[in-house]
Amino acid sequence: MKNLFEAAGLEKGAPRPLADRLRPRTLAEVVGQDQIVGPDGTLTRMLKSGRLASMILWGPPGSGKTTVARLLANDTHLEFEQISAIFSGVQDLRKVFDRAKLRREQGKGTLLFVDEIHRFNRAQQDSFLPHMEDGTITLIGATTENPSFELNAAILSRAVVLVFNRHDEAALADLVARAEAEEGRSLPLGNDARAALMSMADGDGRTIINLVEEIFAAVPEGTKPVDRDGLVKLVQRRAPLYDKGRDGHYNLISALHKSVRGSDPDAALYWLCRMLEGGEDRLFIARRLVRMAVEDIGLADPNALVQAIAARDAFEFLGSPEGELALAQATIYLATAPKSNGAYVAYKSAMRVAKENGSLAPPKIILNAPTKLMAAEGYGEGYEYDHDAPEGFSGQNYFPDEIVSRPQFYNPPERGFERELKKRLAYWEGLRKKRRD
Repeated sequence: MKNLFEAAGLEKGAPRPLADRLRPRTLAEVVGQDQIVGPDGTLTRMLKSGRLASMILWGPPGSGKTTVARLLANDTHLEFEQISAIFSGVQDLRKVFDRAKLRREQGKGTLLFVDEIHRFNRAQQDSFLPHMEDGTITLIGATTENPSFELNAAILSRAVVLVFNRHDEAALADLVARAEAEEGRSLPLGNDARAALMSMADGDGRTIINLVEEIFAAVPEGTKPVDRDGLVKLVQRRAPLYDKGRDGHYNLISALHKSVRGSDPDAALYWLCRMLEGGEDRLFIARRLVRMAVEDIGLADPNALVQAIAARDAFEFLGSPEGELALAQATIYLATAPKSNGAYVAYKSAMRVAKENGSLAPPKIILNAPTKLMAAEGYGEGYEYDHDAPEGFSGQNYFPDEIVSRPQFYNPPERGFERELKKRLAYWEGLRKKRRD
């Protein structure tokens, strides 16, 4: 729908950013999302069927979510409404729903586009449900966050989630080519500078178009192509696209954790440096290294926990940037240590049995008898002091009497120091069996 200035033709002389001039006019012109808007894309098939379902558009910044939502208004007979969850509240939602109800009474539908929908709280998200169910609105929500964590299950059950991909190099090159065609000249960059430009964009279509516009404005036509170093000076340094409070934060720490678990020190160092470069809280990283030491290494190398704690202490003592080397050293140590989750599995198994059996008392044989009444009740009767027993092992039962079949929670693998522990446990079990016989 045109505004008054557009209708009067007054906007023609106004300056327009390159990103606005390159904005796709049809879904077929959208770059890099063939799985959604290509000939066999999900949205293409949906539009051909004549039925548009409510949907959540999930993907990184600059992947085309808002563009696709706007274009849907042109490809449907629905009235287009747009709000941003950042700037809208309950009153704004009520007004939108009231207008949609009025249109429905007149036989018209409403396509409601909600940008940054994850910013709405749970109660605000719930307010969409009755209007989605009765067809008053077709909801199109855009989010950069994982819908599974940020959106109500009720909304997800009523909407199709379309996943937008980060732009690959081919898609970014296509956007650059379109920009060159729009400007009527080639981008004044050498091959190495073009490759650097792709890296700077980091998969964000909006970013690369803005960078291209900046370069065109700074480098006059006919100028010698700029090299890589010249490009860096020209556009300055761009901060990594990493939001330490949202998905990027959890994705990168997950990548670091799994690289350590997979005994790949090079990959682990890469993800560590990505997080450091992105401004992640160093003590958060230190805490996760401690967690890796106990969850994925455990008693296969008891020194792993010592190294992780030492790295935390060293960082607190030295600060940044010197202390970051201690985090890197601990990362390498953990990645190259023998791996075992034996203690972790044993803990979870024991916790499950503890919850299932309730408040069972310890066997009386191992309880002290500080009073005559307790002694008369048999507390401590028959207890054997292990240090006085042969081999320093009595083999008594320490589980509640109600647990008849002795459970085995800890089963160390044949890795690292746990090889020795496995031998000890087998030896003690032999003594225990001999005692029973």
